Amino acid sequence: MNKLSKKMEELGQHFEPGARFARWYPLYEAFDSFLFGSNTTTRNAPHVRDGIDLKRIMTTVLIALFPCVIMALWNTGYQANQAIASLGLAAPEGWRGAIMAGIGCDPASTFSNLAHGALYFLPIYVVTMVVGSIVEGIFNIIRGHEFSEAFLVTGLLYTLILPPTIPLWQVATGITFGLVFAKEVFGGVGRNFMNPALASRAFIYFAYPAQISGDAVWTAVDGVTGATPLGAAAAAAPGTPASAMGIDWLQMFIGNIPGSMGETSAIACLFGAVILLVTRVASWRIIVSMLIGGIIASVLLSFHNSPANALYSLPPYYHLVMGSFAFGMVFMATDPVSAAHTNTGQWLYGGLVGILCILIRVANPAYPEGTMLAIILGNVFAPLFDYFVLQANIKRRRLRHG
Repeated sequence: MNKLSKKMEELGQHFEPGARFARWYPLYEAFDSFLFGSNTTTRNAPHVRDGIDLKRIMTTVLIALFPCVIMALWNTGYQANQAIASLGLAAPEGWRGAIMAGIGCDPASTFSNLAHGALYFLPIYVVTMVVGSIVEGIFNIIRGHEFSEAFLVTGLLYTLILPPTIPLWQVATGITFGLVFAKEVFGGVGRNFMNPALASRAFIYFAYPAQISGDAVWTAVDGVTGATPLGAAAAAAPGTPASAMGIDWLQMFIGNIPGSMGETSAIACLFGAVILLVTRVASWRIIVSMLIGGIIASVLLSFHNSPANALYSLPPYYHLVMGSFAFGMVFMATDPVSAAHTNTGQWLYGGLVGILCILIRVANPAYPEGTMLAIILGNVFAPLFDYFVLQANIKRRRLRHG
């Protein structure tokens, strides 16, 4: 590694300002930083000496996402293998069927489930990373900015919140829109006002709703439908108890249910939360306040016996493991760029997101999932919360000190 590092330093002379390839410095820096880390340090006082940098923060988030990735692979394959077995088929059609014919589509086999799930997960992830890297590369070269490890997290988050059956051209369209209009037009890394992964998914949802909603998109087998627990609850008759809706709390907690690939398992999100909280990468105030906000909203709505749908009567502990509430609470709402930064602002921000999530989910029969929109709305209000908190502190100090 020392020889490679020395070789990279020699090669870097050709990319320095005024050198022949200075324009392409962002590409060189991205490769060098990926291999060896960044040598950039704060040169002027005052500064804080700390061993953590952006690369280590993003690496920690990637490690925290690992349980969700494993669950995404297993559950995607499990749902597909289970559907194939119920249809009496040996393997699916197309190139995936040719591969799975040699492995076997056995829903009782962990390896078969992981392999089958990978055949859907990896193409989406590869398209996301290739297209996203090209988009970021173009902007970085034009501006002379360095590449950031933040996109590794954005690309993985975006993949995990998509259904396995989504067309790849829509994957490319969505990540392009999110990076350009929610990140790069505002200046790039650290300047986006909303989470780029959520902006990408929101664009696909409203532009191509047929491929990202309904009952036919969650199971990766043609012609097989499978409602998510939220979809089943929204379609149930008012007053129907949870046990009669065909949804099971333990299944939702574990994650062997239809849904977006990485959002189904609350226990996988719980493992990720522990990692992020222990390393202090995520704000515990946002997680706790969103949890409290969601519980308060679901309790208040449960007192209202609405004739609209059965979601009103669901107890709070069901809402916390349904849909993408847990995933959004741990990985999306805690985004350090688009979330509130002041302590009080984080309490207000997390509480607002939790309340809006349950309110949109329950009170809007056309959209039985509110996490995505709730976090995006929370991102919009986060700077306002910080502004009022800072102004209140300034006013308080003026009154105290004159």
